[in-house]
This record gives sequence, C-alpha cells and structure tokens, in this order.
Amino acid sequence: MKKIISTTGAPAPIGPYSQAVLSGDTLYISGQIALDPETGQLVNAGIQQETARVMENLKAILSQAGMSFDQVVKSTIFIKDMHQFGLINEIYGRYFQADTAPARETVEVANLPKFVNVEISMIAVR
Repeated sequence: MKKIISTTGAPAPIGPYSQAVLSGDTLYISGQIALDPETGQLVNAGIQQETARVMENLKAILSQAGMSFDQVVKSTIFIKDMHQFGLINEIYGRYFQADTAPARETVEVANLPKFVNVEISMIAVR
C-alpha cells in the first residue's frame, strides 16, 4: 500500500506526480528544485542559495512523513554544471553527518525543469 505525502512546506508538484510516496517504511521523494513554496518563485541568486532552498524543500517533505535527513539512505543530485559540484556539496553536506551520510550519485545533465541548476531526489527508510 502506498501513501501520498504532501506538504505546503515544499512546492506543489508542477506535473502529474506527488511530492513523495510512502510505501511501507520507505519514502520516495520526487526531485526538488529551488522553488520557494510560499511565493512559487525560483530561488536563483546563486548555486549555494539554490541548493539550500532545495534542501529545505526536501526537509519539509521528510518532516511531513515523520522523518529526517538521518533516515535518508540514497540521494540523487542532478546538476547542469559539474564545475559547481563543490559549492553544491558544501551546502548539501550541512544536512548530514559525515559518518552516516546516505549513498549518492551526482549526474551532470543538459537541462532541468524550469532550467534550474540543481535538482535532488531522495529515498528514506524508517
């Protein structure tokens, strides 16, 4: 059985998908971009601010599901420019303990929704 997870603390989906789906003890979070959930506007003053907004959106979804970053087991980062990886990683790393950080891959792509610079999805387990 699956349960749809939805919160106003993260942007509403911009297509036919859910913010997250809880199946048993596993939470699958859709890719988040730097949309401010209160204004619906993109946060694009710089890659670090953009990444922080993405992480806060993910945090809101995890919280709605009664979870935290401690329970994230896998994340996927899509970026437009691998040269920005260090700046993204700096912000991303603030949300995890180094010794319990999740598995992860980072992939450079040609474009992302709304032509943002970073999108991150996650899987968490209770």
